[in-house]
Amino acid sequence: MKQQARKEMAAQQVKVVQNHKLARRDLTRNKPKGTLIAERREAHRRAAMAAARAALAPVETARLATNGLDAAQVRERRLAELSNAVAHESSRSIWAIVRANVFTLFNTVLGSALFLVLLVGDPRDALFGFIVVANAAIGVVQEYRAKRTLDRLAVLHAPRARVLRDGAEVAIAVADVVHDDVLLLRTGDQVPADATILAADALEIDESLLTGEADPVIKISGDTALSGSAVVAGYASARVHGVGAESYASVLTAEARRFSLVNSEIRNSINRIILYIAWALIPIILLVINGQMSAHGGWTQAIASGQWRIAVVSAVASIVAMIPEGLVLLTSISFGMAAVSLARRQVLVQELPAVEGLARVDMVCLDKTGTLTEGHMELASTTVFSAVPGWEKVLAWQSVHPNANATALALAGSYRDGLAQLPLSEVHFSSARKFSAVTFGAGPAAGEWVLGAPEVVLAAGLHREALAASDEASGSGLRAVILAHREVKEPAHRDVQEQAAHPASDASFSLADLTPVALLVFRERVRPDAGATLEYFREQGVELKIISGDNPRTVAAVARDVGFSFEGDGYDARELPDDVDAMSLVLERESVFGRVTPEQKKAIVLALQSRGHVVAMTGDGVNDALALKHADIGIAMGSGAAATKAVSRLVLLDGQFSHLPSVVAEGRRVIANVERVANLFLTKTTYAIIISITIGILMWRYPFLPRQLSIVSSMTIGIPAFFLALLPNARRYQPGFLRRTLMFAIPSGTIVAACIMAVYWYASAFPNPALSGEHLIREAQTAATMTVLVVALWVLGALARPFDKWRALLVAALVVGLVLIMAVPFARNFFALDIPSGGLLAATIAVTAAGCVAVELLYRFLKKRGAVSERE
Repeated sequence: MKQQARKEMAAQQVKVVQNHKLARRDLTRNKPKGTLIAERREAHRRAAMAAARAALAPVETARLATNGLDAAQVRERRLAELSNAVAHESSRSIWAIVRANVFTLFNTVLGSALFLVLLVGDPRDALFGFIVVANAAIGVVQEYRAKRTLDRLAVLHAPRARVLRDGAEVAIAVADVVHDDVLLLRTGDQVPADATILAADALEIDESLLTGEADPVIKISGDTALSGSAVVAGYASARVHGVGAESYASVLTAEARRFSLVNSEIRNSINRIILYIAWALIPIILLVINGQMSAHGGWTQAIASGQWRIAVVSAVASIVAMIPEGLVLLTSISFGMAAVSLARRQVLVQELPAVEGLARVDMVCLDKTGTLTEGHMELASTTVFSAVPGWEKVLAWQSVHPNANATALALAGSYRDGLAQLPLSEVHFSSARKFSAVTFGAGPAAGEWVLGAPEVVLAAGLHREALAASDEASGSGLRAVILAHREVKEPAHRDVQEQAAHPASDASFSLADLTPVALLVFRERVRPDAGATLEYFREQGVELKIISGDNPRTVAAVARDVGFSFEGDGYDARELPDDVDAMSLVLERESVFGRVTPEQKKAIVLALQSRGHVVAMTGDGVNDALALKHADIGIAMGSGAAATKAVSRLVLLDGQFSHLPSVVAEGRRVIANVERVANLFLTKTTYAIIISITIGILMWRYPFLPRQLSIVSSMTIGIPAFFLALLPNARRYQPGFLRRTLMFAIPSGTIVAACIMAVYWYASAFPNPALSGEHLIREAQTAATMTVLVVALWVLGALARPFDKWRALLVAALVVGLVLIMAVPFARNFFALDIPSGGLLAATIAVTAAGCVAVELLYRFLKKRGAVSERE
């Protein structure tokens, strides 16, 4: 039997390794060039580490297992760079920030245009270059500030590892673990580095985050514990053999964080917009260049006369107008500023678009313990049914066990007289089995002792008194745990050491013929902020589900304490169907679930997602990690297990559930403001594209100089967009960001383009007889500039509604700025503006007024249709 079990374990290990290889291979698809370069660097790093490891002085295995590394050995490994330090930060590196803000597709196009203007045109037409530089600089500075804040917070709350050094247990940062360190693993720990098990006591490790295998894997001496896996039961010591770049999780975790991105509607929509514009630029640029050369007498004459220089400058003007260069910048700044704001409130954002994600959530799944309650247990009462000798000693032994959970630890204050003898065997507690067991040989506490959920430990229909007392306690919101006993006769030939080496397993341990000894009732304190927070979510139309491993009646009582209104005593998840569709029907009907296993928590999240819900999951225990990983937004408590925090998008560092409304508010502000900003940028892109195509087909001269478009971009889009992106906005999330944006931007851009072309056509059809040549062109360009400025300002005014003091001040300042540009001679001369007169001035005023009226009617029509909405 033993040999067969070992063969099965070996086969399982092979399967795990194969899964790891597949996972690593899958993650290499479609990676950016920078990632591939980084991976090649890591490969060189691993080779260097292998050489350094080979040069280490040998370590005596027996001495290492009892004492760990000494100070000299630790120093040797640090000097050899065999530590667990890996540069995987939750935020981007400084070089990545610079690269993302400077070396973009749009900046490449604008940089090329800037070079052409400086080479062949008037330097004043290169004013847009300063805007490009300013955009990039602002983006770098703001994101760096956000990075610095988040990194400081991440370091402050970084997970720690327990190691054995110089014979003593020491807690160190995960990055300080070195090759050959002896890890001391306990329930809830995340394995920080690849290690070989030296000694294990009923150790079960959850590798689902690495391999997808749902069932915990039993580990014994000689097995491998992979970094990134989580201890769900038992404890062990393990010798590290893979650190830093050599460890499996150092690669996998970084890849998962890099490519397992929050599903961000804003990011996805803007990426699609950029892609469409990028493809449209190529033919439009060719059309514009040909049209401008033709407008200056054709290719041959333009080149011969030198007019091609003016044609190039005009083509550059059209290109600059079509590119929404500040849209990506302001989106990134909005996310970054929101993350910094939340960090000040003790909310760590591990991926910036997660701020937006929580605002889109319509379903929140809540774990009870540590989320709705404070997570600290205290013993409320004890009811003795059968005073079996030694029961109090067994409880005292449970309370000081190295692997004691929160319930067992709560026994320490009442039961102090423990046992000195070693147990014959143990079955450690896990969320899946709902009980723990220990067997003692002859002595003051002989027999098998089981501590766990009464409805699991005691056979249904028997021991009615104990079960009734448990139900009564659970109905009052208390947690009931039963201590049961069974006499056993151990074979004389089997000694303690042999049994300790082969502990009882869940599969082989029977719960038959147990006698209830004592019912232990514990109380948890409901978080004072839980009720108000849940009420906030209900007011916002967010559905709530409470899922817990506790007794359904206990969960139901706590749910009522925090304001839940429902019928019944909660749903027992042991009756939950496995089929996704059938489970979804139950989830639509029920809101409070008890006796939920970790795998069921994940299944509940997936079932809700299959019905189109955007699901957030809160939790603090390692049993919540699977569900948190698969939820759209995973939210971990700061006091939670390391494995739980590692897979979460948001971490509530101080454990205050009341921070979630502020996260929702930040997300709403980002979504609503970015939508307004996108409307501004895409309105400009729309009218620029329409004008470029029309001018290219008609072969007219372009109606603007680049410097004139710089005024338009700055005064009607760039400056106001920056302020609008950061101002408060509490509008609720509405799906359809891209559809709504295009429904406003395309018609409004078309209106602006029609006004520009009407004024420009009038200037060409009815020229001022007092002017000629370049003066006529300059007057026509000024009329077009005045038209676009006024109509675009009306677009801005519509999107800024309803006005408050700051928005009114912003629009008024822009109007004053434009008046000054038109009134001050130096500004008029610099921007090549000649105020039109006579018929052209009248036509400009009339067309501009018509354009403003059209924009107003469009805004009101779309507002009634729900395509645009005012700030709340």
